[in-house]
Amino acid sequence: MTISYNWLKEYIDIPESAEEIGKVLTSTGLEVEKVEEHETVKGGLRGLVIGTVVTCAKHPNADKLSVTTVDVGGDRVLPIVCGAPNVAAGQRVVVAVPGATVYPTKGEPFTIKNAKIRGEQSEGMICAEDEIGLGESHAGIMVLDTTVANGTPAAQYFNIQSDYILEIGLTPNRADAASHIGVVRDIRASKNRDIKYPSVEAFKVDNQPLPIAVEVENKEACPRYSGITVSGITVKESPEWLKNRLLSIGLTPINNIVDITNFICHELGQPMHAFDADQITGKKVIVKTLPAGSKFTTLDNKERTLLATDLMICNAEEGMCIAGVFGGTKSGITEATKNIFLESAYFSADYVRKTSLHHQLKTDASFRFERGTDPNITVYALKRAALLVKEIAGGQISSDIVDIYPAKIENRTIEVKDKNVNRLIGKVIPREEIFAILERLDIKIIDKKDDQFTVSVPPYRVDVLQEADITEEILRIYGFNNIELADTASTDYLAEFPVKSIDKFKRSIGELLTGNGFYEIWTNSLTNQAYQQKHKLTFKGEPVEILNKLSEEQGIMRQTLLFTGLEVCAYNINRKQKDLKLYEFGKIYYKDGGQYKEEERLAFYLTGNVETENWRHKTQSVTYYDLAQQVQQVLIKCGVTNLKQETINDQLLEYGAKLSRGNEEIGKLGKVKPVLLKDFGVKQEIFYAELNTSLLFQSANPKLVIKEVVKFPEVRRDLSLVLDKQVNFSEISNVVHTTEKRLIKNIIAFDVYEGENIPQGKKAYALGFTLLDETKTLTDDEIDKTMNRLMKAFEEKLGAVIRK
Repeated sequence: MTISYNWLKEYIDIPESAEEIGKVLTSTGLEVEKVEEHETVKGGLRGLVIGTVVTCAKHPNADKLSVTTVDVGGDRVLPIVCGAPNVAAGQRVVVAVPGATVYPTKGEPFTIKNAKIRGEQSEGMICAEDEIGLGESHAGIMVLDTTVANGTPAAQYFNIQSDYILEIGLTPNRADAASHIGVVRDIRASKNRDIKYPSVEAFKVDNQPLPIAVEVENKEACPRYSGITVSGITVKESPEWLKNRLLSIGLTPINNIVDITNFICHELGQPMHAFDADQITGKKVIVKTLPAGSKFTTLDNKERTLLATDLMICNAEEGMCIAGVFGGTKSGITEATKNIFLESAYFSADYVRKTSLHHQLKTDASFRFERGTDPNITVYALKRAALLVKEIAGGQISSDIVDIYPAKIENRTIEVKDKNVNRLIGKVIPREEIFAILERLDIKIIDKKDDQFTVSVPPYRVDVLQEADITEEILRIYGFNNIELADTASTDYLAEFPVKSIDKFKRSIGELLTGNGFYEIWTNSLTNQAYQQKHKLTFKGEPVEILNKLSEEQGIMRQTLLFTGLEVCAYNINRKQKDLKLYEFGKIYYKDGGQYKEEERLAFYLTGNVETENWRHKTQSVTYYDLAQQVQQVLIKCGVTNLKQETINDQLLEYGAKLSRGNEEIGKLGKVKPVLLKDFGVKQEIFYAELNTSLLFQSANPKLVIKEVVKFPEVRRDLSLVLDKQVNFSEISNVVHTTEKRLIKNIIAFDVYEGENIPQGKKAYALGFTLLDETKTLTDDEIDKTMNRLMKAFEEKLGAVIRK
């Protein structure tokens, strides 16, 4: 957003330089990204003066040149060779003296030097308007009608003003500062100075021959609509001061009426529209939506198909304007316009934003309406505009103000506790100073108690909704730099939060995985719905569709991290990086019962070889068990216990397992189906796991538990079982821990075999058991009894055959 330094000074005293006021605004949260000098004429006419042509004669060596002498003030009379056909003695002219740089309307700037032209000395240039950027004409030199003294700077004569433009990086929440008055409000709050608001005391209705009736059908989309007519105007070019104001902030002047509405928008932050009153059929304005599919041609001569939610400003027969966004071809002001209807309204931000995004129309009006304007300024802006129209375009105010405002938007009331303000700021600011800051921000104190106070927030402050926002307002004006840091920095919150930090937790898991050779990836939350539609995949809830899609490839919010991760895998594999170990912390999104929801996930991707080919180890492809090992390490680090593992038939996995604890599903892992990989052009196996980050975080225990090293030795016993093929290791582990909870400390499967000497439909497990009694040394008798109990349990519960 661009703000003019000179324009600001019309409303408040600013002794500070533009750079200094930029620092003030940045400290209040309106970050000034750049301060640039702006001149109404490039170069500011520096080095150009007003002079008088004393003599003029034909050049002896050139038919089209003249040799002149020019009085430029003081004792200086300059010899100048001039090629203009209209130069003559006695003329008052603009002279560029040697050393001056001139900036032509077209072409590159150049510096005036002493020279000899066809043998005659020339010490300057008598200027045409296009040669110094004052116009387009090159028919001859500029001849002035003036009595100013020779040597008067041309910048002074032409009233060339220098200004500074402040580029403000306006954040979306600060809609209140999207105008010069809005910025001035922050200067007032910071510097404790009064604002000089433009006066509308001179406003009065001159006559009433041109009433325009207004009817608002959609009051939700248009809570307030104000309008007035002005008759007998003359549409013409705007005066210099108005054009300069608009040019300084990058706007092109159009005509005096349109320029006034643009000026009000950037002065007060209230977008306005001027209609040709004679084009309003039926002398009636109707604010309503039209049927979906209706056609409307906007000022850029494009025909647009309307949505049912597009709010329109209509006359008795047809639409004239897309409310708050863009005018129509029949609503514009032309040189033939004699009577106008001025509109000043408050439109719903939701409606305007949907319309603006759908039609891809970004205007100064939509920028402000979709962020939230001030519902209580419409009539004031209308009076201000009407007075400017009378001043600049003539005419008379020819109707009463129409103001439809059925349900007034009241100030918000917020209770603020002193202790919470002090906690958040980290410093006790005197109460009276807090109250003074809030009052300068138009936030009124309506009740005071010993330990709290109540404030009334005007509706134009759309970002101040709760107690923490009030604290932020106090702090940004008091000054962040005025809060001293303690020796040990800390912060506090209005609500109770867990001691554990999700960010620290993710970092610790990331460090574990990085140490195991993984690379972290970040992928887009938007994905292609075709991935799941092609294979008729369904996920929890409904997909969240994007209304203003940049492309179909980014049409919905992802419901699984798999597809965006496969895009990364495919990208690397296609570039010969085939050995991948990747992980990602990301979110999935869905809609359930009309509510939008999101959940944190941790995803793993393994493909290619376990390690890069080398002379020491034989190349080995990654397997499901490599993935399972990585997942297990994460689960152990998170302290997840009593984990249940079940084989699943998943729509994304050729085979895999589900991990759960009680009724909570921790996640799943397995081999991605080849038919899905084919969509990405991937021909090698990819193993994928997806874990619920929130459940892992809840299980993670930040406490350090220190235990004494056990003094007694462990004992290892091995056992070979023949079991049905469908029995998995988790079932064996469950039998072990339900049979012997005290002495069995660990169980591993060090070999699994199917084939020769094993009956069909069976497989052999070679198991290793670690036994330990932390109170004494185990005897052979105790060990044998334990192993016998286990063998009996295997035979009874799993139908195992013990190989001896």
